[in-house]
Amino acid sequence: SLGVEDLFDEELKNGLHQLLTYDGDVENVFCLNFCVTWTVLGEEIEINLQPDGSEIPVTSDNREEYVRLYVKWMLVDSVQKQWDAFEKGFWRVMGNSSLFLFRPDELELLVVGSPDLDFDALEQHTTYEGTYDKDTDCVVNFWLFVKSADRETQIKLLKFVTGTGSAPIGGLSELSFVIQSAGGKSDHLPTSHTCFNTLLLPDYGKDYEKLSDRLGRAILECEGFGLQ
Repeated sequence: SLGVEDLFDEELKNGLHQLLTYDGDVENVFCLNFCVTWTVLGEEIEINLQPDGSEIPVTSDNREEYVRLYVKWMLVDSVQKQWDAFEKGFWRVMGNSSLFLFRPDELELLVVGSPDLDFDALEQHTTYEGTYDKDTDCVVNFWLFVKSADRETQIKLLKFVTGTGSAPIGGLSELSFVIQSAGGKSDHLPTSHTCFNTLLLPDYGKDYEKLSDRLGRAILECEGFGLQ
């Protein structure tokens, strides 16, 4: 069953934890009713979590029921329409497949990919195009940047080049990753063709600081483009 720990919003999660553990007058301190106020296209909508919920105060006696209904609404009811459309399309495409042979964790790996990111393996299996090879100064600095970056930056780099921050089944060694030269000496930012997992990297020569600055700006501020 769903619970507070299933929520992604840390602020909301902490707030519900405080409600559940508060030792005092819950009704007058939190001033909550069995309803949710939601904003849709700039308009506030009040949704009852149970019949006449807006008239039922949350108290020490019923707060666990309130939290249960709130979490259910957040994770199930509020996205039911979108989920129904997704499920209908999913089974239209996959209805005759062998999905039932998979365990839930295996299916998640198939759809989402692996969160384990081995950039040493990615380097070993990367293809170079144009004037680049693995010993080109700019390429050497690229891998130095990648391996010294924090995990968040590494994930953003993967998203910038491939469109996803996860590895395919088998890890990054199974990813078709391409670094292509983007002309001669340049101050331009790197770009990407996400459909082909290709990074278009200008030649910054031996200047690591320039590569770090331009590549960092590209993956933090821009989107890969080409065939999107």
